[in-house]
Amino acid sequence: MDNSATAEALIQLFELGKVLNQDQAGRRITLLGSISSQPALLTMERAAFPSDPSTLSTLHSSLANVANLGANDIYAWYLANLSPLASAPDLKLNLVYPCTEAHIKKYSPQTVRVVTETPEIYAKYVRPYMQRKREKGRLDWVYNITEGRNEQQDIILRESRNLGKDPEGFLLLPDMNWDRKTMASLRILGLVERHDLWSLRDLKQSDVKWLKKVQEKIMEAVERIYGVEKDLLKLYVHYQPTYYHFHIHVTSTQHEPSATQAVLKAFSFPNLIAQLESLSSPSASLADTTLTYTMGDVSDLWTEVFLPLKEGKKPYQDSAMVASSE
Repeated sequence: MDNSATAEALIQLFELGKVLNQDQAGRRITLLGSISSQPALLTMERAAFPSDPSTLSTLHSSLANVANLGANDIYAWYLANLSPLASAPDLKLNLVYPCTEAHIKKYSPQTVRVVTETPEIYAKYVRPYMQRKREKGRLDWVYNITEGRNEQQDIILRESRNLGKDPEGFLLLPDMNWDRKTMASLRILGLVERHDLWSLRDLKQSDVKWLKKVQEKIMEAVERIYGVEKDLLKLYVHYQPTYYHFHIHVTSTQHEPSATQAVLKAFSFPNLIAQLESLSSPSASLADTTLTYTMGDVSDLWTEVFLPLKEGKKPYQDSAMVASSE
């Protein structure tokens, strides 16, 4: 290659043989082909979004072919094109409107901290924090799904004997962050119908039989509907979760791990069941164990509970909740 013009001309001469590899989000693809009868590899990757305010202020209004995939409460998700000439969507959009301060914190840059939560810290400070975060309609979008008001057309499996009230009921639907077509980035969400399960902390040894059934039903459904074999699926739960209604995440093993699947954030569902089996009695729960996990330092849980504990100060406590628990 003598100069840049010669190098640029080679791209036009590339002849596709096959797709060699593609990342889980479809942002990067490697093609095997040839140029002038010689084998060649071509890797294409989407460029980064511009960062200057003048460009970003008009970027959203220049989008073409915006198609809504679904909406529920304050959340909506779409496919769109950066160019009106594109033949297939090249953007996945998620909209939160109106968003809260908690949403802004969630998506803001932050330092990740490692914390250790003892049963005492959980009972005295974290459980009341969870209760506050479940109030004022924060879970309406979940109940809209489990009780049959929204997103019913998206449900791929429902196991329920009494809509929204079955103690063993659960359902599956595509995660709002999945484009619903790229199998390598498959993301499915499992929601239980029970309102008493806020997080993995509420699981008891007596739940093991049910949890095993849920796990098997999930894997069978995903394999049947999407053709992804069971041993190509990962099931996990978060602690701390984004919202306090027990739910299970399902992804492909081809899914490139993100921060939400990191060690000390994502807890393997099969390992969780095994841990429950090892508890001392059917009534024993994960509320009785010490957990170490990560959180961002702009989260309310860090600023209200774990930062004061680190500094030797008393964490925030809602006086009404303290009184009700006494």
